[in-house]
Amino acid sequence: MSKTYGNQPLFEGISLTISDRDRLGIIGPNGSGKSTFLKILAGLEAPDTGSVAVRKLVQLAYVPQNEVFPPGLTVEQVMRKSLDATNLPPGEHSARLATTLGMAGFEDFSLRVDSLSGGWAKRLSIAQHLVRHPDILLLDEPTNHLDLEGTLWLERLLAGASFACAVISHDRYFLENVATGMAEINASYPDGMFRVDGNYSEFLARKGEFLHAEARKQEALATKVRRELEWLRRGPKARTTKAKARIDQAGRLMDQLAELSARRKSTSAEIDFTATGRRTKALLECEEISKELGGRKLFENLSFKLSPGMRIGLVGPNGSGKTTLLRMLAGEMEPDTGSIRRAEFLRVVYFDQNREHLDPETTLRRALASEGDSVIFRGRPLHVNAWARRFLFPPEHLEMPAGRLSGGEQARVLIARLMLQPADLLLLDEPTNDLDIPTLETLEESLSEFPGAVVLVTHDRYMMDRISTAVIGLDGQGEALAFADYSQWEDWLALRSKSTKESPPAVRPRQTSAGPERKRLSYIESREWETMEERILQAEALLEAAKTEVQESAAAGEAARLQAAYENMEAAQHEVNRLYTRWAELETKRQ
Repeated sequence: MSKTYGNQPLFEGISLTISDRDRLGIIGPNGSGKSTFLKILAGLEAPDTGSVAVRKLVQLAYVPQNEVFPPGLTVEQVMRKSLDATNLPPGEHSARLATTLGMAGFEDFSLRVDSLSGGWAKRLSIAQHLVRHPDILLLDEPTNHLDLEGTLWLERLLAGASFACAVISHDRYFLENVATGMAEINASYPDGMFRVDGNYSEFLARKGEFLHAEARKQEALATKVRRELEWLRRGPKARTTKAKARIDQAGRLMDQLAELSARRKSTSAEIDFTATGRRTKALLECEEISKELGGRKLFENLSFKLSPGMRIGLVGPNGSGKTTLLRMLAGEMEPDTGSIRRAEFLRVVYFDQNREHLDPETTLRRALASEGDSVIFRGRPLHVNAWARRFLFPPEHLEMPAGRLSGGEQARVLIARLMLQPADLLLLDEPTNDLDIPTLETLEESLSEFPGAVVLVTHDRYMMDRISTAVIGLDGQGEALAFADYSQWEDWLALRSKSTKESPPAVRPRQTSAGPERKRLSYIESREWETMEERILQAEALLEAAKTEVQESAAAGEAARLQAAYENMEAAQHEVNRLYTRWAELETKRQ
């Protein structure tokens, strides 16, 4: 198949087969035509050339990036409307509806769709297509609005599904856990697409082998071209048929080398945030802050300090208060109790996940450079054409309205605008949505090297693991806990979920109880179990203090102090790990 928009070819001559139970992950640079390709498979668009052949009676279902539901409907009404389009007897609708919504995690079917969070709206979008029992499910960026629990739900759903699926995603852990095959749409490949059987790790290995082979091929071809050029420079005296043939061959070799070189040329956005260079030890300090919205406690008694070099990850389910906390740090909201102290003249840059500050009517030129035809980056003027190319926008797109840009392109525009603002503190709310993998990797490198402080909200587990030096988890029930890394947060969630299932509903895990669920613990072990959560929090606070001491010692260049601080950090980390292991042992004995 081939598809072109205007004078811009999206893809040319690509072929693909999807078989029973295939779970195909589709990746590619922003603008390579992934979403268009999926719409062609779904029959919503037609290719310019080529065709789609679907086996007889096969049912396809397509889940777009942003589903638009009719206003005023309830969850049940959306599902019944979807069922009405099937051949299922009306008497079986209720059972099918209840089973599918239960599988998707819905308990109240009377909820209005316009009251759902982004994550639950995405679950409903998937469920309304699942209820039709499709043979092939096509999903476009399904994890963009899902929280961790929702992403894990989708992973389990697809991994155990009897249907085939093709999913566009840049969530690398998701692709690792779900995909049985990978396909990258990219003009740099000879056939426009590179397909591998296996998950994301296997794809990376095979892609590395392919690129190595291409490099060797290019090197060999370049050697041949050099030899032919030397022969041509010597100027063959007799223009014989044989000489003319060799001249033609030299021309073909040079064309092949140019084509191969053009294909292998890779591009990615140049992301590099500007720091102010401030050396203040404490940029921002929260002390015992709490917040309540709509009568629900989001978090309480939350305390932490941000210093240069710290990168805090905020995690928690949708609606747990992550965006609210970012807005409080940015000064847009005030805590109900507690205080937030900021360093004098603190420079804060805030990335808004809703992209409310990008006017869809303004041109790309004005979005990148609000005044004139240049920007000031790190004190030096830069023409808007060069600034646009840095973010992979060709000059001919500068007059395009921002509203016509793809989600990934809009994200790049906002990042470009943020880079022009010197910052002590970066507050990033879901900056990864819609970004392709090369841009994600560039963003990760920039954040890792940023000398100021970073607070990051993202559902991209790979980025969270790579970037964060500590994690604050909001459980959605009013608690906010500190963890050394993302894995500890996941372990804590699993332990709490397990403990909750084993305890009576009215009893919280940290409350004491003489109920039968603890009869296998001795008296001393029961007392130890009751205090374990508090001891872990204390140990993690000591670990955080040790990490801060390491950072400050390194910044001061004091070798002896740094060595002592590092040993303290190692000991603190060991104690945290020991306590988590012991907690797991006690949980096992309680079963």
